[in-house]
Amino acid sequence: MFKYLGVGLAIIYVVNALYEKSDDVVELTGGNFDHLVKYSDEIWLVEFYAPWCGHCKNLAPDWKKAATALKGIVKVGAVDMDVHGSVGGPYNVRGFPTIKIFSGDKSKPQDYNGARSAQAIVDEALKVASALARERLNGGSKRSSSGSGKSGNAKDVITLTDDNFEKEVIDTKDIVFVEFFAPWCGHCQRLEPEWAKAATELKGKVKLAALDATQYPNTAGRFNVQGYPTIKYFPAGAKDFNSAEDYQGGRTASDIIAFALDLHSANVDPPEIQQLTSDSVLKDNCNEKPLCVISFLPDILDTQAAGRNAYLDLLRELGEKYKKKLWGWVWTSAGVHPKLEKTLEVGGFGYPAMAVVNIKKKIFVLLRSGFGREGIDELLKGIAVGRGRTQKLEDGLPTLSDAPAWDGKDGELPVEEEDIDLSDVVLDDEPEKKTEL
Repeated sequence: MFKYLGVGLAIIYVVNALYEKSDDVVELTGGNFDHLVKYSDEIWLVEFYAPWCGHCKNLAPDWKKAATALKGIVKVGAVDMDVHGSVGGPYNVRGFPTIKIFSGDKSKPQDYNGARSAQAIVDEALKVASALARERLNGGSKRSSSGSGKSGNAKDVITLTDDNFEKEVIDTKDIVFVEFFAPWCGHCQRLEPEWAKAATELKGKVKLAALDATQYPNTAGRFNVQGYPTIKYFPAGAKDFNSAEDYQGGRTASDIIAFALDLHSANVDPPEIQQLTSDSVLKDNCNEKPLCVISFLPDILDTQAAGRNAYLDLLRELGEKYKKKLWGWVWTSAGVHPKLEKTLEVGGFGYPAMAVVNIKKKIFVLLRSGFGREGIDELLKGIAVGRGRTQKLEDGLPTLSDAPAWDGKDGELPVEEEDIDLSDVVLDDEPEKKTEL
């Protein structure tokens, strides 16, 4: 059975096979979809397509015409699912082209099932726009200006002073955005609710702070603040007063959030490749992650330490490559967890083997090629863009028994008892026993 395996975070590319920059169709990617569509107040018609799809090629001219006709009224975009497959995952995109209309509640777009002509598409878009306008007129579908759907909490913005600036900004390893403002500044007043919304949305990932430059001119002066508001950001890791970078992006919450999340994802640590020594390790990496990559390595006697470490190094390399996906990565040795192997249908083709599990959707994908860099990378790239030959995981993953952690050493054969030369053994004669019936 073939399904599309949707995942959270996406890889950003700039390739679009059916539409060009000169078209009025907006190219949507994993990097800009939330910012442009999900967190905006605009109505969007979005086509999810594949460049090789014949129906998509036939639709393209009418989609371009509709985009031109609706310019300034309704946004028209397109997602290349071959490259940005994870974008369509949350919206149950299973065939091409799929057209969704994002209006009002952006978390629940409606399907467009009308004719594939420019006229029909425009008519439907205008109908949706008219309905939304009437709903707003009557007090419904109220959304924030940033479109995030979440009101900000001013308490999530760190208030900075001369005394705490170093502690809250310089001494932390986190990414920190700092707004230098003046209370009388109109632009600052308009930014304030957006800044609070962004701070609430980014809580736990990126810190947002604000400093009244009129009250603390000495600190503001260290950053050459000459106008208000001035926004600086400090990258993750060790930093000093010279680490500040100018933020030149938009001033809406969605603009700030999108930029900050890009910075955050670039600084994610590579995953630890954990050995499956207990059921809690499995749950932490599979139940709490978008996907988990489970590797079954050969018995230590088959590869010894050098061979096993080579496999683990390969997994670390791939974990680094796909670290922005925030997947879980675990490994075990052949035969240690037989119930898990049976559930994932592993072992029939020998070891090493691999299965990628989406526990929330109760599906998994097996590595069907060789356990090498090229084969695994091809599997993971397919999954990252929403493709994969999936199998059902009807009852979830089994509960695992505890297993000893590998000590990093070569394996040793069990010590055998010394063979006995039977020619030296004297056997006592025993009288034949009779059994009465």
